[in-house]
Amino acid sequence: MRDRRSLLHLPFNILRTTLLLGSSGIAILFLVAFWNVGQFGWQWVQNMGGWLKVETQEPEVDMPTLVMQQIRGVSELTTTIFAMETVVPVSQERQIGDVVLGRSSLLYVAYGEVRAGIDLSQITPESVREEDEGDRLVVTLPAPQILDKKVDVERSKIYDYDRGFLNLGPNTTPELVTFAQRQTLDKILLSACEQGILKRANDQADVALTQFLGNTGYATIDIQTTAPEMCGSAAKPATTAPEG
Repeated sequence: MRDRRSLLHLPFNILRTTLLLGSSGIAILFLVAFWNVGQFGWQWVQNMGGWLKVETQEPEVDMPTLVMQQIRGVSELTTTIFAMETVVPVSQERQIGDVVLGRSSLLYVAYGEVRAGIDLSQITPESVREEDEGDRLVVTLPAPQILDKKVDVERSKIYDYDRGFLNLGPNTTPELVTFAQRQTLDKILLSACEQGILKRANDQADVALTQFLGNTGYATIDIQTTAPEMCGSAAKPATTAPEG
């Protein structure tokens, strides 16, 4: 009977104790309750973090595409330079009808260069592939081509200039020099082609790119070249300028 009374008076005892504690006691009770709720909340957040954990996968590298970009970044690969010094004779006549009044002749000593190589900007993703389970890298190059031809005017000069009898030939030195330079370009290009400049460009491209790609991690680098197209012109450069 006494136990029942004790149970009945328990809420009143808690209330009385709380009132006796005053505002400080209430604050302590709230702090304890807040701490318990906070602990529960933190554990819940940690559990949710485990469920929602985002794992970062190791990045994958597409090596053929990367190699293709590296090769194209080089743009043009000059592998062979053909240089030649030559004497180019040019002339121009002065006429009245069918009668030649005089002729101007000029000998031009010209130094020219022809550059041949590979236009690597033409490399496509299909040009680079892996074989033998990724141990072998195969690169197919476009055909070699003439990249540039030029006359070095600093190293070239007029060797002789003659306007003929009584200087009746046309006084057109600048025009004759320009014509001689054009003929020089044709002449050195023809000579370079006859000496196989494009084939040498292919051979050198094989060596250069094999060395360039040697640190890509492949056991074997296979550079496959493409046969060159027609090189230069078969026509012999003209030596006579247009009539003045």
